[in-house]
Parts: sequence; C-alpha cells; structure tokens
Amino acid sequence: MKAALKTADGTFSVEDVDRPELPGPDWVMIRVRVAGICGTDLRHWRKHEHDLAGHIMGHELAGDVVDVGGEVDNVSVGDRVVAETVLGCGKCEYCRARRYNICPDLYATRTKTVSRAYGQFLVAPASHVYRLPDHVSFEEAALVDTLSVCLHAQHLSGLTINHRVAVIGAGPIGLGQLMLAKASGADVMIVDPVDSALALAQELGADLTVNPERDDVATAMGSMTGGRGADIVFECAGGPSMPETLPLATRLVRRGGKVVIVGGFDPGVTEIGLEWQRIQMSEIQLVPSASFAWADLDKEQGEVVELIGKGRLPVEKLVTHRFPLARINEAFACAESKQQTGAVFVAIEM
Repeated sequence: MKAALKTADGTFSVEDVDRPELPGPDWVMIRVRVAGICGTDLRHWRKHEHDLAGHIMGHELAGDVVDVGGEVDNVSVGDRVVAETVLGCGKCEYCRARRYNICPDLYATRTKTVSRAYGQFLVAPASHVYRLPDHVSFEEAALVDTLSVCLHAQHLSGLTINHRVAVIGAGPIGLGQLMLAKASGADVMIVDPVDSALALAQELGADLTVNPERDDVATAMGSMTGGRGADIVFECAGGPSMPETLPLATRLVRRGGKVVIVGGFDPGVTEIGLEWQRIQMSEIQLVPSASFAWADLDKEQGEVVELIGKGRLPVEKLVTHRFPLARINEAFACAESKQQTGAVFVAIEM
C-alpha cells in the first residue's frame, strides 16, 4: 500500500509499505478514503524528531471495511465507517473504567494500529468502528474525531442552555466547540486572529467574533455579558500560543466559572504565568480535557456520528482544502499557513 512516512526533518515521504494484518478475530481492516490534519499533527510538522522517522502518522479518518475477523458482528465488508483512534491498552484500571483516553499507554498503543491514517489501509478493533449513515460523506466523517474532542470538553464543562461562552481559537476544534455550544442553546463569542476563520464562525452562528490583534477581547466579553464574564471559556488554540491564550481565558471567565483546556501542550514543562490569587479567590475552575471516550452510557464518538447524521452539526462547512496523498507536504504547508490560505480543515484524499 501507499503510505506517507515521517522523515527525520519532520516532512513526509510517500512510499510503498506492507499492508497491515488483522491482529485478531475481533478486528477490522479499513481502506482509508479521507484523512485529516489536526493541530497535533501540525505541531510535529517540520520538527526534527528522529524517534518518529519512518512512522505512519494521522488519526482523523473515514473509509470502508475491506476485511473483518470471525468474531466481528457490528460491521461488514463494504460498510462505510469511521474508526475511533483513541485506543488504550485495555488492561489498566483506567481502561477498565472506560476512561481509556487517559490510559498511561495510550500513545504507544494507538500508534501501533489505529493512528496510521496517512496509509491506505489500517486495522482497528471492531469496538472502535462506527457505521456511517448513507448521506454522510467521507469528508464529513473525517471530522468525527475533531468533534468528539469537542463533545468530551463540553461534557466536562457542564454547558447548558443560555450559558455565555467564549471560545479561543477558530481552527477545527474551536469551530467544532462553537457548533456544539450553539446546538446546546448557548451564546458564543469566538476569538481568533485569522479573519477568514472568524467569517466562517459567523456563518456557523457565533454571536460575536473578535480579532485580538484589533479588538479588546475583555471589553468585548464584558459587553456581551453585562460585565460578568463568560460562564465557560474553552481554550482551543493550544501549542505555542498557550502562554498567551490560557491567561486570556482566565481573564474572560466570570467568578465561579470554568476554563476548559482543550488545546494541546507540547511535551515537557511549559512556563505560564497566571493570576493565581484571583483564580483562587474567585473559585475559577481550570478543567483539562483530553481526547474522548465514554459519557455515561454512550461512547462520545458514536454520539458525534449520530449528531452529524441528524444534521445538527454542519461539519461540511469546515472542509476548505483537499489534496491527494502524493501531495501531503503541500497539504501540511497549506494548513500551517492558514492566515494566507484560509485553511480550516484540510482533507487528504487517499
């Protein structure tokens, strides 16, 4: 099969590699049709990471089933599916408690099988494969992972109807957070320095859009909430912007409110100065959110498939660019240069 392999300098080389085999009778093989580029992928772009050299990356995907093990009964060959790539070891106490998103061996486990979306074929346990409604395209389904991250964050936030919400970052995660909050009856302000992303946020129903390079964000939040501040702030930018965006999030939230940290950190220690006395005296809650798993009786990724199928999340509007696998380096360059390209979700067609 064709696959994009990470090089030592952090770009990709498209090569012929062996197709994976089913590890067991309860596994499924998927022919990947569309894969996406997320913020985590971009943070590894053009970085010299020798431990990743030669690896197949990618974890946002949709495709069709080409083979199933003898014990699989939830999907069949030919089914159009999305695969959940948050896969824990299955043995630790966190996995047993259905919190496999915080499994200590999550990364090591998932990268062996399901987190290889930049290859034409991958294998996944049948328990992590969801059949798609006929009217949901592969492109839309490739965004299920993104929206599942957002849904997990919303579940942790306790968001409900009429909440006043701020979302920092208007990439796929931030715009997904916006869609879910609006679907739940909240008023939403979204903050981002890219005007094309803010225009899309308005199209998706944002009540207020703010460019921090031109506007006073705190003043805008105060005008929207009568000076109180946001009930919930979702930090969805992450990465190198976190030392600026996380303090901003704590300034936008009201007393007794929540800051949900959705954007990712780089490995190691990140020095971020916060007004800890004000945070403590105001009982502001900082809530880290990591990937997704279960919420009560339902798997969060299955919920997102259902929501998209019902038309409640217009994810098709997030797809701005498309590239074939052979041009994956161009796709990453496009996603990285969103200020110039207007990129939001970049789809790689396999």
